[in-house]
Amino acid sequence: MALIPLFPRRMALALLLTLLLVTSVPAQTVTPKGCVRITILQVNDVYQFMPVERGTEGGLARVSTLRKQIMKDSPNTLFLFSGDTISPSVESIKYKGQQMIDAWNNIGLDYATLGNHEFDFGPDELLKRMKESRFQWIAANVQDKDGKSFGGMPPFVIREMDGIKLGIFGILLPETTTTSRPGPDVKILGSCETARRVVPQMRAAGAQIIVALTHLSMREDKELARCVPEIDLIVGGHEHTLLQALAGRTPIFKMTADARQLGRFDLTVDRATGKLQSVDWEVIPVDDKIADDPQFAAVTEKYKEALATYSEMVGRTNVRLDARSEANRTGETNVGDFVADALREAVGADVALLNGGSIRADTIFEPGALSKHDVLAILPFGTEVVKIEVTGATLRRALE
Repeated sequence: MALIPLFPRRMALALLLTLLLVTSVPAQTVTPKGCVRITILQVNDVYQFMPVERGTEGGLARVSTLRKQIMKDSPNTLFLFSGDTISPSVESIKYKGQQMIDAWNNIGLDYATLGNHEFDFGPDELLKRMKESRFQWIAANVQDKDGKSFGGMPPFVIREMDGIKLGIFGILLPETTTTSRPGPDVKILGSCETARRVVPQMRAAGAQIIVALTHLSMREDKELARCVPEIDLIVGGHEHTLLQALAGRTPIFKMTADARQLGRFDLTVDRATGKLQSVDWEVIPVDDKIADDPQFAAVTEKYKEALATYSEMVGRTNVRLDARSEANRTGETNVGDFVADALREAVGADVALLNGGSIRADTIFEPGALSKHDVLAILPFGTEVVKIEVTGATLRRALE
């Protein structure tokens, strides 16, 4: 099944999912007699707690408001995060993700799985962030050199809600060993082999519903669902694209990035049998129509000096600058051209090669002034530029 973009009011797979007891209507407010409703809220790939798109979208203060509203309607609610928050961002250049942990602690995150960018500052820095967290990190396939769970994470968690036992386990994509900096002492096991080992343990511990909290590609999520069909729901991240898919009997959902949407999934479970009856889901836009939660002001106040530091205007653009992640990873953009030309000129090279994934702002900058924050958001990693001499044949092979 091909990846299909998902829109809040146009659900492309609605009929197919309905046939499989999954409905794409706004979350229900009335629970059928004899059933228990468990609500899962989810975001993924959130690198900054402030709103994005010039303040019009995202913002964890707004997410906090939504969470509190939903909990009034559905008390059996868990808030999950599908990885990538410690890096990269402008603020993380200085704070190494501490500002994001403060934000998640403030708004009441329940569980998070590791993303590949959690290791960008090395495993020791990640362990510090994990100790600062008042929520539980879970990643069943991440181990230390002794084969024990990294950072003492449990392989899974089971939460009993209104008599129903919900099991959650986390999975991190194995390529993190080469795309980030976990170091030689961190092992990342295969997704399927881990799930085949962990899910029976969850069942033995009483889990009636199984949820996988993943940071994988959609292809890997589908493989996970097919190799362990007992998984009832996969909520994932990594692509920065609003996606839905179905593999076997398992629905898979992903939001975009930086909390532009909040995923809501209502699981209706038969109280007598513990069997999942249906999954109702809704993609909730997070925008400037939603008020900030006043409680979140403490986080904004703590980091206001750092935020102000990066607000200085340093230039301007007369055209729209395309710094979207998907565009820069899949084709030519004016931002990619501009950065490559700047690198080439800076070192006096004939050609410049730039990894499209290193352009991180994930937005379109409209014509007008550019702040220091804008510039650093485009290139937050601070990696070295290296000049080498190669033959034309070598360059061609690299390009191909």
